[in-house]
Amino acid sequence: MPPAKKRTRSYDPAKIRTAVLAQYGNVRRAVGTLTPDRLAAPTRLGDWTVRDLAAHCAMALDAVDRLLAEPEPVKQDGRLLDWPFAIAADAPAIAATAHRLAEDHPDLGAHLADAERRFTANLDAHPAGRLLPTSAGALPLADYVVTRTVELVVHTDDLNAAVPGLDIPYDRQALAACTRLLADALAVKAPGASTEVRVPPYAVVQCVEGPRHTRGTPPNVVETDPLTWIRLATGRLAWAQALGDAHVTASGERADLSAYLPLMA
Repeated sequence: MPPAKKRTRSYDPAKIRTAVLAQYGNVRRAVGTLTPDRLAAPTRLGDWTVRDLAAHCAMALDAVDRLLAEPEPVKQDGRLLDWPFAIAADAPAIAATAHRLAEDHPDLGAHLADAERRFTANLDAHPAGRLLPTSAGALPLADYVVTRTVELVVHTDDLNAAVPGLDIPYDRQALAACTRLLADALAVKAPGASTEVRVPPYAVVQCVEGPRHTRGTPPNVVETDPLTWIRLATGRLAWAQALGDAHVTASGERADLSAYLPLMA
């Protein structure tokens, strides 16, 4: 796991809570419109169906309930930027649980609504600083809730890709937090200041070892839109394809990020 060498960006817990619930609500309402044949449709995630993906969105909120049921760690030993690198190890268990939950809850709408109620009740009942024993180490509840924006935004994109015309909207605050967390994770994985990565309107980070840029136009610049960046960071899109399709612009000898992507894999 790469060490976090930069100061972690701060997030407003109230705004993040609102963003998570808004994005989850977008997903829950859209899933409620799907017919059984569309729920059984394949996705770009191997053997995952649309129903599995929807069940996993409920898991994203229920993870808080599960972690709160564990003994509280004595001290914080993880940082928010550790999470993107730690989550990949959980992928097999996550997939198995999503498949099981999809089978165990034929009334998917009720399951999604129950998860939302539990999540809201947990945030009402526990302070933002309450430590959770996550795969990235002990993290405050408020930090862990930020990671829920990544789960929900990424899987919103997966659902939209799997179901033509579904077009689940993206809450602006959720999309912003997801974009920023993954951009900051890149700066951890590729520390340095020779390349500027721009994901307007949400994030700008400097990364990659080399001569430090101090003024004027940086010699190495990468720019893309938020959804393209999220797909690159999570392995949904290859660097070469993004360049070839003109979804990314990259200039300078240190502007090739292919060696550092994906982040969550």
